[in-house]
Formats: sequence, C-alpha cells, structure tokens
Amino acid sequence: MANLTETNTPVPETGVADLGLFAKPLFEDPSARKLSRVGVVDVGSNSVRLVVFDGAARSPAYFYNEKIMCALGAGMAETGHLSPEGRVRALSAMRRFRKLADSMGLSELTVVATAAVRDASDGAAFCEEVLRDTGLRIWVIDGEEEARLSAQGVLLGWPGAYGLVCDIGGSSMELAEISGGRVGRRVSSQLGPLKLRDIKGGAKARNAQIKEVMEGLQERMGVQRDRLFLVGGSWRAIARIDMVRRGYPLHVLHEYRMTPRAVSATVKFIKQSNLEELRNEAGVSSTRMALVPYAAEVLSRLVKTFKPKDIAISSYGIREGMLYEQMPQRLRDRDPLIEACRFAEAKDARTPGFGKVLFNFILPLYKSSSPQRRRLVKAACLLHDVSWRAHPDYRAEVCFDNATRANLGGLKHSERVFLGLALLHRYSNKRENTRFEDLYQMIDERARKEAEILGKAMRFGAMLWMNKDEDRGELRWFPKKKLLQLWITEDMMPLFGEVAEARLNSLAGSLEAAVELKTAKG
Repeated sequence: MANLTETNTPVPETGVADLGLFAKPLFEDPSARKLSRVGVVDVGSNSVRLVVFDGAARSPAYFYNEKIMCALGAGMAETGHLSPEGRVRALSAMRRFRKLADSMGLSELTVVATAAVRDASDGAAFCEEVLRDTGLRIWVIDGEEEARLSAQGVLLGWPGAYGLVCDIGGSSMELAEISGGRVGRRVSSQLGPLKLRDIKGGAKARNAQIKEVMEGLQERMGVQRDRLFLVGGSWRAIARIDMVRRGYPLHVLHEYRMTPRAVSATVKFIKQSNLEELRNEAGVSSTRMALVPYAAEVLSRLVKTFKPKDIAISSYGIREGMLYEQMPQRLRDRDPLIEACRFAEAKDARTPGFGKVLFNFILPLYKSSSPQRRRLVKAACLLHDVSWRAHPDYRAEVCFDNATRANLGGLKHSERVFLGLALLHRYSNKRENTRFEDLYQMIDERARKEAEILGKAMRFGAMLWMNKDEDRGELRWFPKKKLLQLWITEDMMPLFGEVAEARLNSLAGSLEAAVELKTAKG
C-alpha cells in the first residue's frame, strides 16, 4: 500500500478527465488489474469491518463486506482504555478476517485503526496482540490522516467534488475540505457519540460541549458553505430516518440529499419518536440506534455552524479512501459511472464492445443534448444488454432495479431513475403496472419521455446487428421537421424485418415524428 501520509496528485478541476468514453478501458491495464482484489480492515471505535473490493473498475464492486460491532471505544472517557469486551470481540473478528482473506487468496490485508485505538492507553498493546495472534499489522492513523482518507473516499464517488467532508465515528468526528480533487484543510475532534454519551450533566452539558468544540472547528476550517458530505454509520442511520419521515421511495443512501431544513425536522422527529419503533421502521441496528440521538445533536449544531447550501450522504469513506490511495492517477481521473458501466459490459454483455456501436447509432438524437444527458445515454448503451440472462417476462424490471440500486458512483438519485427507465424501455414499450411506479415521480414528465425515447432507440438499434465491428446503418433526426430517417445498406436490409420495423415505428411515435427509410450501397 502507498504511504498513507503522502499528498496525491489532484484530478482535473472539471471533475473528470475528457479521455474519450471508448478509449481502452483502464481495468484491462496491468496496473489496474492489481486492484482486482483489495482487502482493507477498518478498526473503528464502534465496529470492525472487512471490505474486499473488486477494484479494477473506477467505481469498485464490494466483493465481500462484513461488519462486527465491537464497541472498542465504549467507556473510554472514564477508563482511558479499550473496552475489555470490545477487545475480545475485535480480536476474534481479526482472526476471522485473516482466515477469510487467506481463503480468498488475498496477498495482504491493509488494516487501519482510528480514534479508539490511537487514544487508548492500551491501544499499542492491542495492536501487538493482533500482530502476534494473526500476523496482521495495524496502522494507527491520526485524526488528520483519518480525515484525508475519508475525503478521498468521497472523491472516489465524486471526482472533482468541492465542499466539506464530515466523517463521524464512535469516538471522533473529522472535517476535511475538498476542491477540484484536492484534500485541503482537515481537523479532528472528540465529537463522537460514544464519548458524548459519557459526558456528565445530560443534554445541557452535551450541547454546551458540542457548541464550544464546533465553534473551534469553524475557526480552524474557515467558511464552508458549499456542499456538506456526510460519512459514517451514524449519519447514514439519520438519513434512513429522514427517508422514513419523508416517505422517500428510493432506499439508496449514496447521493441521498437533505436540506438544512430537513435536518432540523428530522432531529426534531427523532426526539419525538419512540426509538425502538423508529429503529424497526428505518432498518437501523439497535447498537447504532443507541448512538443516533447523540449524533443528531452533533449534526444539528454542524449545520447551524457551517450553513451548507445542501447536504449529501456518501456511502464511501475511509475504506474507499484506502482503495483510492492505491489507484493509478489515470484511473482516478476517469468518470466512475462510465468506467463501472464499461466494466459491467465487459463482464456480462453478450457482445462486449457493442455499446460503442449502439451509442454512435443513436447519437444523432442527442446532438443538442447537454453533456450530462449524453453521459447518461453512454451509460445506458453500455448497460443495455448486461441483464439478458434474466427471464424475458421480468427482464425490463430487472434492468430498472439494477440501475436504481446498483453500487454506482457519480449518479444522482434522479439520474438513477432516468437510467432505470431507459433500460426498462429497452425491453418494454410500456412502463405502467410495475412495482416501481412510485419512483417514476422522482423525475418530471419531460425526463420520463426522454428516458422512453432512449430506451426505444436502444431497443430498435439492438435489432439491426450484434457485431461490434459492424456499422452499416445510420439514424438522421430532423427535430424541426419532426422527421426520423433510417439509412441502411442494401446488404443489411434483410435485418430490417417486421419486428425491427415495428420498433422503429414505436420510437418515431414517441418522438411524434414521421419515418423515412433510405437505402445506400454498402
């Protein structure tokens, strides 16, 4: 693993490099293939987690993910040392994780420990015990390094993002500023819920402590009124509760957005609710729920102090930051959505590489579209055939489900629904009477119509040829005339059968256009 304290080269200010969608995918490069199995362990104050990434793509898949709640930091405010019960559980977890890593053929596990181990009087002894018992060396990182790695995790999902990253663990809370791919100022504090829970004097004393510390953090970090990225299990639990309060239909935490007003309403909602009933409704573990009220107090003060313009939940944090640390810069610079879709096509499509042909074929429909929309068109073309193994009766729904719930970075919730609808229409002319209709309302009618057109364009284009090296047809779109032309070579005419003709007419119907068929010599 690279030196955890070195400074990383930034990604371009534009967010992602314009490297050309259909350039050679970097996951085929030997330096990227080294990341095909990357194992990391995060020894936190509340939990110990093993994640094994399938990391060759820019938006990595979670090959294996296991968390054990150990509460190493419980009671530290009074005793100064790690919880004895937590130590036993954590050591048992490390033995298990080492065995799992061996069975997966991982050459090494990178293990980092954060606030509890670095602050405990017996932290060094615990690390020595783990090394002696398992052969795993624990890197104990300071608060600023923890903040840097968490911020890098955010950059894994949002290249070029700017704003303030806040990572809350059991015993600490870290802040880091990011801009244009760089991690700037960073600071650590003692505002972890495990430590706040042990403060004498109840809510009044806690709130006074939180206010004092937060004002000190603001002095060190300066004005931070851009986006606030929230990292950590307690923040994710609060986001789940916000979804319950709002009746939000898409239960995907990554890129979930909240406003400062919503945070205020949800903090109040938590105070007024039966926590056990709320825990069951939101799907939060009892161990995590016990810390949520303290974390909510911190979040309320954080938002009041820094006044962010909006708030985004990041499922990527310190563990993803450790993977980002090992990525070559040219992989960091790629668009995480497009790289992940390209990786999926190479792995699962019947004809890997055909996405390029399909994209070029339907591109005339999108010449006046924004770069953001064309980016989604590219993603859809790459994913249009990856679910072909699903039963035909359910293939459209499987496509929608995959797009809206897959582990994809760089994708807003509204964009997930657009992409899902486009892929649904790749296999079905209609979208009514599915179990996803409540999600359709997350985008407006115009976007729903655009997704339908994209899906029908892919549905038709996939009928004409399957060979990625063939390119003997062309669409021409005249929006002012409302005219759609298909130019096709004479030798390809046999492929334009009655089903293909029906699909072309369906596309034209959605465009409210007339159709002309033109032939050309091959």
